[in-house]
Amino acid sequence: MDFAPATEHPLDPFPHYERMRKDAPVFHDEQSGSWHVFRYEDVQRVLSEYARFSSRMGGDDPSETGHLFASSLITTDPPRHRQLRSLVTQAFTPRAVDALAPRISALTEELLDGVASLGTADLIQALAYPLPVIVISELMGIPAGDRDRFKQWSDVIVSQTRTGAADEDHHATNLEMTGYFLELIEQRRSRPGNDLISNLLSAEIDGQKLSVAELLGFCALLLVAGNETTTNLIGNAVLCFTEVPGTIERIVNEPALLPPAIEEVLRFRSPVQSMYRVTVADTSLGDVPIPAGAPLVAWIGSANRDERQFRRPAQFDIDRAQNRHLAFGHGIHFCLGAPLARLEARIALQAILTRLPGLGVAAGSRLERMESTIVYGLKTLPASWQAS
Repeated sequence: MDFAPATEHPLDPFPHYERMRKDAPVFHDEQSGSWHVFRYEDVQRVLSEYARFSSRMGGDDPSETGHLFASSLITTDPPRHRQLRSLVTQAFTPRAVDALAPRISALTEELLDGVASLGTADLIQALAYPLPVIVISELMGIPAGDRDRFKQWSDVIVSQTRTGAADEDHHATNLEMTGYFLELIEQRRSRPGNDLISNLLSAEIDGQKLSVAELLGFCALLLVAGNETTTNLIGNAVLCFTEVPGTIERIVNEPALLPPAIEEVLRFRSPVQSMYRVTVADTSLGDVPIPAGAPLVAWIGSANRDERQFRRPAQFDIDRAQNRHLAFGHGIHFCLGAPLARLEARIALQAILTRLPGLGVAAGSRLERMESTIVYGLKTLPASWQAS
C-alpha cells in the first residue's frame, strides 16, 4: 500500500492512522527509506527501548550537522542522557513547578484582561501563545523583547514540509538561533543571573562543564518544548471542549474534572504527534524485520487512538478512567516539562472557561492546522463569548 502522509487531511489525520494500524502497522516508506510505526504497543516499545531504538541524530556540532538538538536530551542515549537530565531535573520537579503557579495565574489574568470585554478574539494569539513563551523565557532569563523571535523560530523548527524552501528556512533558523544563544551564553558567563542558562553554565558532570553543543541543545530544547507544545495543548483543549456540548458547563461546575479532561485532550489531540528514532541493530516489530541503522517514526498520535488500548478511542470522553496515553513519551525520555505543561494548561483553561462565558469557536471560522507532522496545533483559534 502507499503511505499517505498525515498532512493529507491536516485537521483529521486520525482516519489515516486507523487505516495504517489495520493494514500496515509497521510500514516501510521506500521513497524516503524510513519506517513508520502506528500501534500503541509498538510505539511504546520504540520510545522505551533505547538500547534498540536510539535517539541519536548523528554528529554533535550544530554548526556541522545543522541540528541544534544534536546534543540535547531528546537526541542523547544513556549514559550521557542520564547525566544531562539530572542537571535540569531540579528545575522541573513538581515542587519547583508549583512555585510558578502564582506567576502563571497573574500572567493568565493579565492576558485575559486584554480581551475579556471584547467578546471575540484569536485565543492562540491572545493567550495560548504568549503565556508559555513568557514563562519559559523568564525561566531562561531571556529578555522580553526577544520573545516574538522565539515563536517564529519554534514554528519553523516544528514545521515539516518537503520543499527546498522549507529546508532553507530550517537551516537559516538554526544559524540564527545558534548565533543568538551563543551570544546569550557568553553574556551569562560574564554576568550570571538566577536563571536556567546561568545554572547550566555553572553545572558540572564528573568534574566537567557542559560542552557548547550541549548548552545549545538545552537552550533549543527548552525554547521549543517549553512553548510550542503547551500552546498547542491549550488550543487543542479549547477546540475539544467546544466540540462536545455540555463539556464546558460540566467543568465549570465541577473543577475537579479539569485535570482528567486535560489528560483526555493529550490523548485525543496529542500536541506531539511523532518522535524519531534509529535502530541500533537488526530488530523486528511484530513480525516485521527492520535492519540496523533504519530511521524510524513512532506515531504517538496514532498510538493514542489505538482500539487495542482504549475503548471508543475516536470519542472525546473526559470521564475516561484508564488513560495511559503516550502524549509525553515513555521511558527515559518521558517529557521533563510535563508537570509545567499540565500546570500552565490547568491554570489557563480554568481562567478561560470561567471568564469567557458562552465560549465557542467563532461562527464561519476556517480552522487550519500548523504545517507540521511532528506537532498538532491550530494556526489560529477565532473564538466568541458573552462579553463582560
